[in-house]
Amino acid sequence: MIDRLSATPRRWLFVLTIFVGSFLLFQVQPMVARMVLPKLGGAPAVWNSAMLVYQALLLGGYAYAHWLTRFEVRRQATIHVALFLVAALWLPIGIANIAPPAPGQEALWVPLLLLASIGPVFFVVSAQAPLMQRWFAADARAGDPYYLYAASNLGSFAGLISYPALVEPAMPLAAQSWGWSAGYGVLVLLVAASAAARWHAHAVQADVADGSEPPPSLRRRLHWLLLAAVPSGLMLSTTTHLTTDIVAMPLLWVLPLGLYLLSFVIAFSTAERLTQIFTTIAPAVLLAIGGLALLSTGGGTMLVALAALAMLFIVAVALHGYLYHLRPAAEHLTLFYLIMSAGGVLGGLFAALIAPLIFDWVYEHPLLVLAAAMLLPLPALFPWDAWPKLSPGRARAIAALLVAFAIFACWKMTGEWAGRFEGAVAVWGAAIFAAGLLVIGWRWAFVSILALLMIGVGGWSTLQESVTGMRVRSYFGVYTVTDDPYRHQRRLAHGTTLHGLQRTDAPHQFEPTTYYGHQSGVGLTLDKAEALAGPRAAVGLVGLGAGTLSCYRRPGQRWTIFEIDPAMARIARDPSKFTFISRCAPDVPIVIGDARLRIAQQPAAQFDILIIDAFSSDAIPLHLLTAEAIGIYARALKPDGILLIHISNRFFDLEPVLAAEAKARGWSAAIRIDPSPDEGAADEDFSNLTGSNWVALTATPQRLGQLTDGLEPRTEAAKDGIWVPLESRPHFERWTDDYASTLPVLFWGHLIGQRE
Repeated sequence: MIDRLSATPRRWLFVLTIFVGSFLLFQVQPMVARMVLPKLGGAPAVWNSAMLVYQALLLGGYAYAHWLTRFEVRRQATIHVALFLVAALWLPIGIANIAPPAPGQEALWVPLLLLASIGPVFFVVSAQAPLMQRWFAADARAGDPYYLYAASNLGSFAGLISYPALVEPAMPLAAQSWGWSAGYGVLVLLVAASAAARWHAHAVQADVADGSEPPPSLRRRLHWLLLAAVPSGLMLSTTTHLTTDIVAMPLLWVLPLGLYLLSFVIAFSTAERLTQIFTTIAPAVLLAIGGLALLSTGGGTMLVALAALAMLFIVAVALHGYLYHLRPAAEHLTLFYLIMSAGGVLGGLFAALIAPLIFDWVYEHPLLVLAAAMLLPLPALFPWDAWPKLSPGRARAIAALLVAFAIFACWKMTGEWAGRFEGAVAVWGAAIFAAGLLVIGWRWAFVSILALLMIGVGGWSTLQESVTGMRVRSYFGVYTVTDDPYRHQRRLAHGTTLHGLQRTDAPHQFEPTTYYGHQSGVGLTLDKAEALAGPRAAVGLVGLGAGTLSCYRRPGQRWTIFEIDPAMARIARDPSKFTFISRCAPDVPIVIGDARLRIAQQPAAQFDILIIDAFSSDAIPLHLLTAEAIGIYARALKPDGILLIHISNRFFDLEPVLAAEAKARGWSAAIRIDPSPDEGAADEDFSNLTGSNWVALTATPQRLGQLTDGLEPRTEAAKDGIWVPLESRPHFERWTDDYASTLPVLFWGHLIGQRE
């Protein structure tokens, strides 16, 4: 059997083995991220930390593959298959039982949890891509092995996209884990078959014509490292930048990673002409879209988000194409991939761990855009410097004048910037862009003009907000406090989402605003708290925000606030920012940590009213809406308690989720849809500046009736601010920790820019 397999190069076998292994790697990544939701939630930084762990394990796998190639193929195969069998002890995939993190320790805890949960399995699977390429090249007839890396990334892309689209909606986590284990078994058989196909090979055959290639120089290795590090970091920074300052779109993290993987498919394939096209247009794209990288006012449109994704893809193809161009001979293949993987870890380390610690905003994104400009090949779009009678010295002088003009134009833009790219600002910006196109051939001038364009397009305003200290960054996001003297407002934004607003004019300073007005579901409930539960009503609140709801507290009431982010608690308690807490509830305890875990630690039957108002930018953490989470809330409520959940959202229709949960528990439920005021009234009606949807759930219909004074039929009148029954959906499956899919509850029209 071994002799028969060794008779041909068996190209299809190696392609299939690499594809399956990479597919499994990128199936397990989102699957484990989904498993860890009940322990920490879905903040963008959680995904970035997970990506860093995956990159570190990938580096370890590539280092192991590089070490393994010192042996003959048969010994490599024996060791590798044995390691596969040992790693199988970690199957089926599950989350390790590790104590939850202390507040502020999440950045270290997430990597530790993932390493303990899937470390050995991920390590051994990650090694098979470079190892299979090395085994493939061991046959002199096989040809260039590098194109197999395109198959690897195609498998990765297929695994990544198929998870949210096909696997998660169709299978609970337990079934996913067992299905992945079956795929792991198939991969072991494929690796064994690949080993059999090269059982008699001893070493990689050097090219007969060129002879053996000397080891790459240190400078060449550093070049590989940087060319791999910048796209990796840019992929993570694009994810953070989009979800923080452009649009908090669900599943957005899939797109940057998917495009990053596809860039390898193109760059490492035989489509050299396509790669060259991307390389040619990359500098212009970097100017046009990278010029927005310092903009923090929030584009808020899908057009801006799609442009950022296009820039990531084009630049990544150009940089990875350059990396492919610099590849060594097959005998140094595993070293090349090892350094490439180290670059991925370096970029991820900067974007996921270092940047959140040293920056108060996503400054890693514009820095990585500039780093890309420093590394990109820069073929001149307009080679005017080659005109007859134009000496190199004069050409450099003209380039310097163009940079000087860009400095003047940038100065004009910063003086006229008012939050929008229009009017004179747009004219000056277009002029800087044109100057940038003309100097593409001079790297120093090109990078300088790109930086000036960033500063002109909102960048100066972003830098000023950092200087004033009104912005804070934590593991869970970027929080910005801004003043609007004209409207007498102070606002708290989490990324692109308004999370609190306080009026600064004294007579109205402590009036509830935004989602929390007296006519909102939560306002009506808290105004009735004494009538419903007596003067010593016990109220629990999950999600602090600016502390707006605390001013509903009345003397004698016992409140407890749960907040996952210490940075948010510091903002709300700081009277120089917001005074809701300091004036209305200075003695109310704020319990720091994940709400599910902290409420589970509370005594049973403690609260008369429990309010769930937890958002990560515009998304409600999924693990707070599963059957297990509602069970924790039910235990903490008194028998006649009221559970109130805020489900306002631009992208998710969460009514069917709570309707299914209420039906499963035999509870009564209603929703209060408090519409937004029209634009003309917004300046005057501060108590209801933002529409809100609040769901009330009770164990008995009598208790719900006391709160709502009876329900109206579900008609168009529901939009006029009355309590109505929840709208259920036929055959909608109840969310649990084991099964929950967000795709069925997406507002698909909103994703493409439509509004109801």
